[in-house]
Parts: sequence; structure tokens; C-alpha cells
Amino acid sequence: MHKPSDIVLQSKPPQLEDVDFSKARYEDKDTYERELKDVQQQLLCLQQALFHQQQRAIVVFQGWDASGKGGAIRRLTQPLDPRGFHVYPIGPPTADERSRHYLYRFQSRLPAGGSMAIFDRSWYERVLVERVEKLIPDATWERAYQEMNEFERTLTDDGVRIVKIFLHITPEEQLKRFSERLNNPVKQWKLTPDDIRNRELWPQYHEAINDMLRYTSTEASPWHVIPGDKKWYARVAVLRTIFQHLSAGLDLTPPPLDAELIRLAEEDLGLRIKQ
Repeated sequence: MHKPSDIVLQSKPPQLEDVDFSKARYEDKDTYERELKDVQQQLLCLQQALFHQQQRAIVVFQGWDASGKGGAIRRLTQPLDPRGFHVYPIGPPTADERSRHYLYRFQSRLPAGGSMAIFDRSWYERVLVERVEKLIPDATWERAYQEMNEFERTLTDDGVRIVKIFLHITPEEQLKRFSERLNNPVKQWKLTPDDIRNRELWPQYHEAINDMLRYTSTEASPWHVIPGDKKWYARVAVLRTIFQHLSAGLDLTPPPLDAELIRLAEEDLGLRIKQ
């Protein structure tokens, strides 16, 4: 029988201070585009394997405001069949959701067999924004670490594959991106008063993020912290991490064609499989 103590935390969980930004870059666009295309093709093979084997996958994105979550998600989903995934942008809970357990709105969005659920922010807002903004009592967010570990363990025990990404940027890079958004009419909608106010709380969020990484990076569902100052590097690194983690132990070989499909194609359509 499982007990809460059975959940094994990583002995050396990632911390924001350990992130090395110095080599997280591409020198030229051609290299970036070639490597992006290669990993996107791998992700398409992964999606097909998930479908044929009726496996379920969850990708969790967390990160600073303007850290590049949206751009990474667009590159992740670009090569995929839209019938096989769903992106959930998570904002403040509705009145109905606030009247229920906070995990309710995530439990109702879990993926079906053969599909992937992508969360743009997630249940971890409980120990980030709700903690920092003091929306809930300390005791409530303090117990949430164990609740979320148990939630994820019930999923992995049931065969769900989970990968958790945190995109980390420096305050200087965030300010640069805020300026770009402010001065670009196409991107102005992305900059909100909350973004500016959250920046003033950087030290509090820094502490909350490190606690999240420390107490919820488990051996079964570890956190992957990606340096995000250089967008090209971050996008490829995110996609590679997702592929490597979700494909572990999964047979990516396409299944053989159904014999009845081959017979119908040959007899009714006059088609032949090319050798």
C-alpha cells in the first residue's frame, strides 16, 4: 500500500541559482531552425506512438511572466495533429471552481487515452501566485506540496506520463521583453498591470519558485528548469526535454498496417503498398 512517505523527492532538486545562462544560445539561425525541425519530427513520431498505444501524457509549463511559455507551446504543437492534444491556458478560477477543491478544474481536464494535455500554468499556481499574493492562508499552500505530489503520483501510477517545465529568465531579460511588448501593437495585449506588479514581487516569487522546485521535484515527476533568456535555445531545449522524458520506454516504431485495410485498398481501390 502506498503511503505519503513513499514519494521520493529528488536528492538534488533544481534551484534557480544553479541555472547556467552562459552557454544557452545558438550562434546562427540556420542551426536553430535545423535542430527545431528535427525535434519537431521526433515529437510527431511520439504523438503517433501515444495514439497507437493509447498512452496519456501531460506537459506542465510554469515560468516567469514573459519567459516564453507561449512561444515554446506554439513550437511544440506546430507539427502535431490537433486532434491529439489540448492546450489549457490557466487563469484565475471561476466562482464555481473556487467553491470546489483547487485540483477539481485540473482533474476535469486530464487527457484521454492516446492524447496529450498541455497546461499553460497549472495547479502549481497554488504555491506561487496564491502564496505570494496572500490569497490563501499559509497553512493552505503549505499542505499543497504534498497534495500535488500525491495527485501526480495517482496519475503516474495509472500510467500517465508527466513532464514539468519551468522557464527561467533574468530580471534584465524580462524588462527587455516588457519593453518590446509595450512598443509592439501586435503584442501589447500580452503586457498587463499584473505583470508589472508581479515584477515588484520578484524576490517573493523567487523564494516561492525555489520552494516549489525543492518540495515537488520527485523522482517520478521531476522539474526541468530551462534557461530562457535566449528564445531559440529555450524552445529547442524545451522540446527536447519533452521528447526525451515522454518517450522513455515507449516503442516509437509505427505499427504494421491492418490486414483488412490492405485487402480493401487492393481490392476496392487497386492500390498496392510500395516496397
